[in-house]
Amino acid sequence: MIRAYEPADWPGVWAVLEPVFRAGETFPHDPAIDSDAARQAWVGAVAATFVATEADGAILGTYYLRPNQPCLGAHVANAGYVVAEAARGRGLGHALCRHSQEEARRRGFTAMQFNLVVSTNTAGVAAWSRNGFCTIGRLPGAFRHPRLGEVDALVMFKQLAG
Repeated sequence: MIRAYEPADWPGVWAVLEPVFRAGETFPHDPAIDSDAARQAWVGAVAATFVATEADGAILGTYYLRPNQPCLGAHVANAGYVVAEAARGRGLGHALCRHSQEEARRRGFTAMQFNLVVSTNTAGVAAWSRNGFCTIGRLPGAFRHPRLGEVDALVMFKQLAG
C-alpha cells in the first residue's frame, strides 16, 4: 500500500533512509546527516511525501515529490525514492515511481525530471527507464562515490501530459 506520509511515520522512514544516506552511493546528502536534517530534507522542504507499507504498517519505502524549480519551472516535478534493503528486488521502486507520476499529474505537473541519478545506481536507472524516463544528459564526474571516486550522474526526464 502506498499512502501519504504522516508525522508518526518518521521513525520508520528514517530507518529506511538512514542506511542509504550513510552509504553515500545514491544521494548527495552528507553521509553523517542526522535524523532532524534528514526529516527537513525529505519531508519539510517538499510538496508531498509518501510511504509504502506492509499490511502490518511497516514502512518498506518512501518518496518525495516537489517542483523541480521555482516559479516558471514549477510545472516540472522532481522526486526521490528509497526502498528498504529487505524489500528490494520486488518491484517496489517501480511501483513508487508509477505512483509518483500519477500523483504528479494529479497535482498539475506536466513533466518529471531527475537531476542527479548516479550512473552506478543500475537498479534505479533501470527502474526509471522502465517507467518511460529518458536520459537527456550525462554530468561527467558529478557524484563523489565513496568507493568508486567521481562517477557520472544522469539527468532523466519524462513528459507527463498528453
